[in-house]
Amino acid sequence: MSDKKIIFSGIQPSGKITLGNYLGALSNWVELQDEYQNYYCIVDMHAITVPQVPKDLRENTLLLLSQYLAAGIDPEKSTVFIQSHVPQHVELSWVLQTMTYMGELGRMTQYKDKSAKGGENLNSALFTYPVLMASDILLYSTDLVPVGEDQKQHLELSRDLAQRFNNRYSDTFKIPEVYTPKVGARIMSLQEPTKKMSKSDENENGYISLMDSHDVIIKKVKRAVTDSIGELNYSQDQPGIKNLLEICSKFENASPQEIALRYQGKGYGEFKSDAAEIIAEGLRPVREKALEYLGDKTYLEGIYSEGAQKAEAVASKMLSKVYRKIGFIPKKRI
Repeated sequence: MSDKKIIFSGIQPSGKITLGNYLGALSNWVELQDEYQNYYCIVDMHAITVPQVPKDLRENTLLLLSQYLAAGIDPEKSTVFIQSHVPQHVELSWVLQTMTYMGELGRMTQYKDKSAKGGENLNSALFTYPVLMASDILLYSTDLVPVGEDQKQHLELSRDLAQRFNNRYSDTFKIPEVYTPKVGARIMSLQEPTKKMSKSDENENGYISLMDSHDVIIKKVKRAVTDSIGELNYSQDQPGIKNLLEICSKFENASPQEIALRYQGKGYGEFKSDAAEIIAEGLRPVREKALEYLGDKTYLEGIYSEGAQKAEAVASKMLSKVYRKIGFIPKKRI
């Protein structure tokens, strides 16, 4: 049994992994592989809380797996799997729902935001999916969860549910903690640099996708919103310039401040042109590797099948323990 702490994290297969996801999440995941025992999931069950075209969902799931691998996630070091391949996630979620209060779910910021917008697809899964997220985490005795600010509320629910179950039935679940990377990378929108870069941005110029072509990346960076100050500084007063400097520093062996010094007395145009090339070339190997993996469906099938087998071996033990504690009769093998 490994004495390494356990990390769980997952991304929905939307087809659009952004530069923000790559620098803020995937790059950190890669660095964690030697120090921690990691479960990296493709959370396709969370994805269907909004309508999905079945063909697109299948394609996007394989694309996301390809991007995981291209970014450096190693299936020999980490358990990489598709959420719907491990049914214990939904089974535990049902148990946890019986211990979750309506008021708790109603206070979830993301649900309140979505319900305020209304729409025909305000389904019950949008209301209860934080419980499925708690199930994802608690099944694997997770110690640490890398989450952004927008997900911290959901992790708090996971902690509350774990403690509630433990208090009622005796110690069963670990109480997960937030994992905060030593060096964070919060990548902002290219069009609204005070907001986080998001794949759901209606303005496609606001984000860079991992699969964007070289030319598309160049255009998006050159169109990035800056300011009228005219002097290039690494400053909170210049959020657009600050964002581009921070992105460039992730691809170069230099701090944002050092990069800014190179352009003293020069215009924004030269900096943005150079930044565009740095980012486009920095993402090229990842995009090319992802396309290579995507072309080998047999290899991908082997990765996600083995990952599901490893994940289910752990998840089934936890679920059996939970079922026994709440009073379910164990199923006998004939």
